[in-house]
Amino acid sequence: MDDTKVKTISLCGGSGACPMVKIGDEQVEIGEEGNLCILTKSQWETLKQKILNQEA
Repeated sequence: MDDTKVKTISLCGGSGACPMVKIGDEQVEIGEEGNLCILTKSQWETLKQKILNQEA
């Protein structure tokens, strides 16, 4: 992923885990090294809409 146009959000929790969400122009990465999910922008938009509609 081209880091020049990437928005990174940390999801650190009380369990000591610190997954990240990296939002780029072409894809979105969720997780941490060794445990990473990569979504296309279309999949990301679908996931966001389902969450907002309380379907997830």
